[in-house]
Amino acid sequence: MIPEPMIIYPRKYTIRTKTPHSQTHSVICIQLLHFSTWSRGSTSSVEMGAISAPLLVVLVFCCLVSVSQAEYLKYKDPTQSLDVRIKDLLQRMTLEEKIGQMVQIERSIATPEVMKKYFIGSVLSGGGSVPETNASAETWIQMVNGIQNGSLSTRLGIPMIYGIDAVHGHNNVYKATIFPHNVGLGVTRDPVLIKKIGDATALEVRATGIQYVFAPCIAVCRDPRWGRCYESYSEDPKIVEAMTEIIPGLQGDISGNSIKGVPYVAGKNKVAACAKHYVGDGGTSRGINENNTLINYRGLLNIHMPAYHDSIVKGVSTVMVSYSSWNGKKMHANHFLVTDYLKNKLNFRGFVISDWLGIDKITSPPHSNYSYSIQAGVGAGIDMIMVPFNFTEFIDVLHYQVKNDIIPESRIDDAVERILRVKFVMGLFENPLADPSLVNQLGSEEHRLLAREAVRKSLVLLKNGKSAENPLLPLPKKAANILVAGTHADNLGYQCGGWTITWQGLGGNNLTVGTTVLDAVKQTIDPATKVFYEESPDPAFVKSNNFSYAIVIVGELPYAETFGDSLNLTIPEPGPSTITNVCEYIQCLVVLITGRPVVIQPYLSKIDALVAAWLPGTEGQGVADLLFGDYGFTGKLARTWFKTVNQLPMNVGDKNYDPLFPFGFGLTTNPTKH
Repeated sequence: MIPEPMIIYPRKYTIRTKTPHSQTHSVICIQLLHFSTWSRGSTSSVEMGAISAPLLVVLVFCCLVSVSQAEYLKYKDPTQSLDVRIKDLLQRMTLEEKIGQMVQIERSIATPEVMKKYFIGSVLSGGGSVPETNASAETWIQMVNGIQNGSLSTRLGIPMIYGIDAVHGHNNVYKATIFPHNVGLGVTRDPVLIKKIGDATALEVRATGIQYVFAPCIAVCRDPRWGRCYESYSEDPKIVEAMTEIIPGLQGDISGNSIKGVPYVAGKNKVAACAKHYVGDGGTSRGINENNTLINYRGLLNIHMPAYHDSIVKGVSTVMVSYSSWNGKKMHANHFLVTDYLKNKLNFRGFVISDWLGIDKITSPPHSNYSYSIQAGVGAGIDMIMVPFNFTEFIDVLHYQVKNDIIPESRIDDAVERILRVKFVMGLFENPLADPSLVNQLGSEEHRLLAREAVRKSLVLLKNGKSAENPLLPLPKKAANILVAGTHADNLGYQCGGWTITWQGLGGNNLTVGTTVLDAVKQTIDPATKVFYEESPDPAFVKSNNFSYAIVIVGELPYAETFGDSLNLTIPEPGPSTITNVCEYIQCLVVLITGRPVVIQPYLSKIDALVAAWLPGTEGQGVADLLFGDYGFTGKLARTWFKTVNQLPMNVGDKNYDPLFPFGFGLTTNPTKH
């Protein structure tokens, strides 16, 4: 009898399992032999798995255990300690992956493919860089999540952190609540209010999927000629220290037993904050932006450093280095202040980030010796580089320098450890994608009411009547005819200032949603009162309409950074002409919309009442709340108001202190009972 042939077929069994804290689904493949016997006209088969069930179970169990052990990633496990997670991830990283974490690029080039290929650690929106004009919160989320998915698709799945300048609210974003700039908030001397603003800002930023803000600016502006003076709370370091309470607002309250210097972010409703610009940016010579701060070591520590100490105690996540120099040494290349003092003496354990093209500007002209700039900046202790476009050059040069022992890999490890610490602390590994349930926080009514309160507390009444016996304010709501005049009366962009929707700011009323001062006046007065608005009235118009009083609202045009540097600090025309044309003929209140004290002494005798409103933001109703007595004035100057620019710099405590209005000055009024 001829034996029946036996045909052997392989049979693959695939078992998919998700092991705890593994990077991907594990695939276990067991290939068994499937025996089939063939006989004339029929087949019969028997599977070895069927007759060897105990063996199959053992094989599967062994494979599960093996894969589980191989795939378990401590850095993915939130029950592990922070140090264990950092160490576990760092030791898995290649040099290329480490350098990628140190790179921050602009969102316009941050495709998912770029994020994956170069292991990019961070993305930012520059001033005015948005996914589309008037983008909704949902559109922002879609963009941020798209970029994040590119990061999550890398071998190790390290999430990126997205940063944005949210310096007076979420100011790049359409319909966001725009709070007063810091120059006004310093006037309030109210840390509780500032903390609430931080909390509201964090919610609005998270509403767009963003997790990191380049705020607060804790510069101590010592010369109002500086174009960034409105980003500073005060010339007094004590006020600036108090205003660091915005950090727990942004990040959450750090616990009492926390280790000093370790960053803290409370969860997915909070954002990582950034204390900037380290250090001495507000003390540059003649207030020139990015210039040289000439001051001895004791002066630097007493004036410009205290707020950094407070910020670190409150768990600030990052510190941004200043473009400026200290006694001729570029801060972006200052190893002593960045590493020896900030990291070692103050025990800061978050990461240090450069400013936009900051390391390029170590040389003059910028980028003229990029290899040196990278060596100097990274060597000084900067951990993350805001490149923001030419990132491949940075990566290639830094890689070469590490491979050739120009920069030790230990310096790279320190930088990446700090970056990972912030990402782990803020829960990015557990919640890398945006929470769409927060979209209604953007520009919420609650936040707008908070901003309106901040406006009320930030205004300073500098003059009230030509004699104390005859005050002009509060203004009567009921009058026959009133005149509202000036370039800034009906201009939302002007009252918000720079860093609003775009980097330099805009004019007009179409940039975002808010209330101009003119609209606020109309909403506050008695319905029977007739309001005439003329941006730049001539004397004939003023004299011929029998106005009960006039409100003249003038000031500076929007600016940011170097574009705001001014050696004369005058109000641009037609502001001065409008003051003259109106105030010479009728009772007038002048409201100044400015980012700093300006030249006003030549017009003061003509003015009946004078209010410094600074840059109040979108909630102009807060201005009218005070002008008409619904609330009383309480604000006190947090900056010295000079007589002439020849006196500058002049700060409280100086030997020859002779201001027009001294630091701490501010008249008060009582609310009117209706």
